[in-house]
Amino acid sequence: MVNCSVNFLAHAYLSFDRPDILAGNMISDFVKGKKKFGYTTGIQKGIALHRDIDAFTDEHPATRAGADLFRPVYRLYGPAFIDVTFDHFLANDPGIFTEESLFDFSQQVYQTLERQYAIFPEKFQGMFPYMKSQNWLFFYRQRSGIARSFEGLVRRSAWLTDSGPAFEIFESHYTRLQDLYNQFFPALKAYAAGRLLQLDGE
Repeated sequence: MVNCSVNFLAHAYLSFDRPDILAGNMISDFVKGKKKFGYTTGIQKGIALHRDIDAFTDEHPATRAGADLFRPVYRLYGPAFIDVTFDHFLANDPGIFTEESLFDFSQQVYQTLERQYAIFPEKFQGMFPYMKSQNWLFFYRQRSGIARSFEGLVRRSAWLTDSGPAFEIFESHYTRLQDLYNQFFPALKAYAAGRLLQLDGE
């Protein structure tokens, strides 16, 4: 599995409106080894929750089926492309967001993170201004935003050079991918809520 920080919307949403959990959830991929112990207990919980969410996602049959659509072209990066794709369907999930509420949610996330900016890892500090100014969380809603996210994933990868085929796969299998999201995300939300309760009790 290739580790790429791409599905920011899901991690933000599954922080359940808790600032410390949000901070840890968003920076987790940038915190290596024992460095997590330099953060508050709440942020450490967010880091742990992020990693548990990733593990659940990697093992879910719907995620695996979606990644398999990308795998013939992108091999180990298939799961990273499905993460971005599922953020698109989350952004368009009528049971969770309207266009207006997604925009408001994105602004709330940026404001919350900005208050904690000084403690973030350097790489996340460098990326965050772009996330905010380009409103990545909101533009997952649009197909053009997904195309740009795929381009960014390719730029950050070790050997990928072309995001075009990924977007073609996304477009040609759109209905199938929507169905897989519908199978997956309610289970993920329930798991994340339960896991956070466990972390609070530890």
